[in-house]
Parts: sequence; structure tokens; C-alpha cells
Amino acid sequence: MRNSLSQDRIAAARIMVVGCGALGNEVLKNLVLMGVRHIVAVDFDVVEMGNLSRSVLFTKADATARRLKVEVAAERLRAMNPDVEVETICGDITYDVGLGLVRQMDVVIGCVDSRWARYYINRLCMRAVKPWVDGGIDGLEGTARVFMPGRNCYACNLGPEGQKDLARRMPCSGIIRRQEQAGSAPTTSIVASVIGAVQVQEALKLLHPEALEAGELTSLCGRMLYYDGEHLSVRVADFTAYDDDCPEHECWEPTGHTRLSLQATVGEALGQLAKESGTEDVTLCLTSDCYVDFVSERANDRRTFVMCPGRQVEAFVEQDPVLRGIPLSGLYQHEYREIDQTFPYQELTLAQLGIPKHDVLHVVADGKDRYIEMTEE
Repeated sequence: MRNSLSQDRIAAARIMVVGCGALGNEVLKNLVLMGVRHIVAVDFDVVEMGNLSRSVLFTKADATARRLKVEVAAERLRAMNPDVEVETICGDITYDVGLGLVRQMDVVIGCVDSRWARYYINRLCMRAVKPWVDGGIDGLEGTARVFMPGRNCYACNLGPEGQKDLARRMPCSGIIRRQEQAGSAPTTSIVASVIGAVQVQEALKLLHPEALEAGELTSLCGRMLYYDGEHLSVRVADFTAYDDDCPEHECWEPTGHTRLSLQATVGEALGQLAKESGTEDVTLCLTSDCYVDFVSERANDRRTFVMCPGRQVEAFVEQDPVLRGIPLSGLYQHEYREIDQTFPYQELTLAQLGIPKHDVLHVVADGKDRYIEMTEE
């Protein structure tokens, strides 16, 4: 039977893998074995002893040293193939991955364990007009799906209950603990190998759109593969939804590029954006997070300056001797989501605002939306 996959195209592909746990280990390993040479790995966690029973790339020494998963994974992948280029991002897909970097990818593969993470991968890929492959595992069950702008959307498939449950996280480590408490043997490594293989297979197909169009290959886009290892059954079901009115389908096609460094101050950035836009009426919109300058206690209005992105406020409160013990519901958060010439902290850098490397900036110039990609200086 003729193989419709091109080795040259696979070698030249740029693929992002979000999540370096059990599923991510299998996906990364398979990508390198298949000859992919350009990989971006994203994860914010460290290797723990509980990872060793299900993660082929990690060792006991890694867990003892609590090494970053992305660093260990990159090291092991390069040992498998010295020619592979692995860029690592130790961070959260929600805040730390710039849209400009996603735009450079051919495919994104999600190996995450929460609906919110999947939701955000979907948002980035819709904005960048890139396909992505989702995988999920639990016990001896697993699923794989493909989402493509214009054809299938994760957010549209969620439904009302799924939307309510977005913030709930159930990591693989939690699944393992449940199984151990019940006296069951962890099976994550088995199902991860199956689903991870399917994800890579689907990602490689997406690199060959002409073969998909001609029917030489068949994609999971619009369908879901369900694997039941307990009863040894595989089912492929229709799983497609694409509502034209869904706000997540917004395409952020850049209308320009700017050579702004993350170390540029707010004042410098606004000045440069104003010059490039041909107007002084420029506002930088913080779309993924906000910037918080202070919190105040609702009971007495006493202020404490935090000066950090909104995602860091909870950790600040937990460490502050005055605020520790006060629930977040007992605090008022003063935040900024739009940055213009009236922003009082013009000396802050873009990095301090929480903007990631390679991001696409949402700029409103003279009342019109513009999406400007940051490039390296």
C-alpha cells in the first residue's frame, strides 16, 4: 500500500506540544521517531516520583532533583536525535505562549488535563488559523479529536455544562491517586501510548492537506476516537460543532509587525505603536490577563500595592504577612485591562505587564482594532 506521508514534509514541520506529562511524553517521543525536527514543548511543572510509572522520558534522578519537565524532555529528545531542535517554554498556555509563536506552527498537539487548558489552546489556534489535535486519558479509556478553524471548534462542542466546568482541573496525578487509593494498578502509561500514537498520526496527516482533500488520508476532524482498553473496543463517533457566532472564532490576522522588545517600557511601546499607526490615539489591550496595582481590604479599605499581573495576585496574597489568611473574596482588586497614555506606570516593561515573547498585540488605534505581531530585535 502506498504511503501518502512525505518524510521531507515531516522533517520540515514545526509542531507545538502543550503538556509534557504521560501523554506528552508519548507524543514527543513519537514525533522524534517519525523524523520531526522542529518542536516547541510547553509545560509549567516539575518531574515528581509519581510521574515515573507513566512517563518514558523521566528518571528517578529527575524527580529527586525536581527538574522542569520541559528541560528533561528536551534533553532526552536530543539524545534520541541530535538533529532535533526543541524550544522549551516553562509556563502556562493561558499566559506564557505568544500568539505569534503559534502562528509559526504547522500543528499544535494538546496533551493537557483540564478543559480550561483545552479551551485556551483552541482560542490560540482559532486566532492563528492553525489546526490542533486533542487527546485525553483516564484509566484504560482515551479519546482523540482534531479541531480545524472553519470546520470544528472545541468551544462550540462544550455545551452549557462544559462551559460551567471550564475552570475545573483534574490532573493525571489525581487520577493515579484515585487508582492507588482503590488498590488499582495505574494504567495511564498503557492508554497514553495508544492515544499518543493516534495524536501523532493525526498531526502528520494534517501536514498533507492535498492527500486529505483527495481522500488518500482520512482525518479525525469532526469526529472523536474513543478507545476502551478495558473491553478492547474502539469507536469513532461524530463530534463536530461550529457556530458561526462563536466569539472564539475571531481570527487575529496581524495588520503589521513591530520590533518591540519585552524590555521596552510602556511609554516606549506606546510611542512606537503611535508612530507606526500614524496616530496618538493608541490603546494596548491586555486580552489574556489584567495588570493589578493594588488590592484593598473590603472591611477597612486598607490598600496594599502588589504591582503584578492578575494571575500572580493570589500567590502574593498568600505570602504577604498582612494579607495572608484573608480570602480573595475579602479583597478588592484594582486592575487595568487597557493601557494608554493615562496609565500611571509608564516605566513598567511589557514583560512586567505579563506580555509573553512572540505575542500578537491587540492595539486600538483611532478606534480601530489592529493586531500587531512582535518580532525579535
